[in-house]
Amino acid sequence: MSSSRVGLRWMGDGLGFVGGADGGPEISLESGGARSPSPTQLLLMSLAGCMGIDVVDILGKSRVPLEALEVTVEGDRALFPPKYFTAIRLTYRVRGPQPEHEERVRRAVALSKEKYCSVLHTLRSDLSLDIRVERL
Repeated sequence: MSSSRVGLRWMGDGLGFVGGADGGPEISLESGGARSPSPTQLLLMSLAGCMGIDVVDILGKSRVPLEALEVTVEGDRALFPPKYFTAIRLTYRVRGPQPEHEERVRRAVALSKEKYCSVLHTLRSDLSLDIRVERL
């Protein structure tokens, strides 16, 4: 079994924290997201990053040329605590793959969703997930 470890330190005032992996770079986060992303914004970013990494890796192994990839994520949260995400929408915008590679791009996204993205598979199983692929 694989494990991960991170830590956070309270900044001493307000609801801001800084932290990261042992010996790695640190990031800041806070409730409300005025100076730093909030924990829930970081969760959405983690999902976009996880799936984005999968897609770039799969396309590279498939020899599909990729010039650019942008992933945007929107999430809807429950109205009452715990305010978990009830729906998430991801949009992948790609540049580089030719039209004949479109099915491989969609397959890479599907493989990330169905098999590889550990962030996605950590979220609630009743999450509504919508994914679109567009050209840049």
